[in-house]
Amino acid sequence: MDKGYKVQVEDLHKSFGDNEVLKGVNLNVKDNEVVCMIGPSGSGKSTFLRCLNKLEDPTNGHVYIDGYDISDPKTNLDLVRQNIGMVFQHFNLFPHLSVLKNITLAPTQLKKADDAEAKKQAMHYLDIVGLTEKAAAMPSQLSGGQQQRVAIARALAMQPDVMLFDEPTSALDPEMVGDVLAVMKRLAQQGMTMIVVTHEMGFAKSVADRVAFFHDGLIQEEGTPEQVFDHPQQPATQSFLNKVLNV
Repeated sequence: MDKGYKVQVEDLHKSFGDNEVLKGVNLNVKDNEVVCMIGPSGSGKSTFLRCLNKLEDPTNGHVYIDGYDISDPKTNLDLVRQNIGMVFQHFNLFPHLSVLKNITLAPTQLKKADDAEAKKQAMHYLDIVGLTEKAAAMPSQLSGGQQQRVAIARALAMQPDVMLFDEPTSALDPEMVGDVLAVMKRLAQQGMTMIVVTHEMGFAKSVADRVAFFHDGLIQEEGTPEQVFDHPQQPATQSFLNKVLNV
């Protein structure tokens, strides 16, 4: 384990019964780095991401976040999770709470922030995602793209060290995708450490420091966007990119 990395994954395996989904994945992510994960559906990308905050229990291997081994039962998982923000395909907002309440809930409950400070921070993050005027709205009054931007603001309100995005635009109508990607792009420019599972190749190409191509439970190829998109080495990478880029 190297303290120089924000996230370090060593020989990660995950099986569901007889189905081995992750087959020994290794990945290191530095502070302020944006890593985009691409690859066919079912290749293990989302399972990998869920193992990073132990929403899925790894079968074998080690995951270090900020130097803490979350695979070690002695590690205080709740404490480490406070530094990991996660945004899912589906927004998972509390439907009975206003936008503001959705964002202030975790800081006040988990980090014991006082109400006034939590509200001030919530408005700051709503400003970042461009939705300050929706603070009093209920989730049902928002479009899908707006709900996803609120979900991002909610994750940011915990002031995490690392943000995980699991295909955050895949459940959105096409015209809403751009707004969400613009917010993510801004976060990347501000230096947020991000691991993003995405089908948005244009986003990966323009925003990622590194791209990792997942196939059959392993990272088969990784490099800069230019290396992976313009000069893919592996036949599986070439085949996948030919399909998705319509080359």
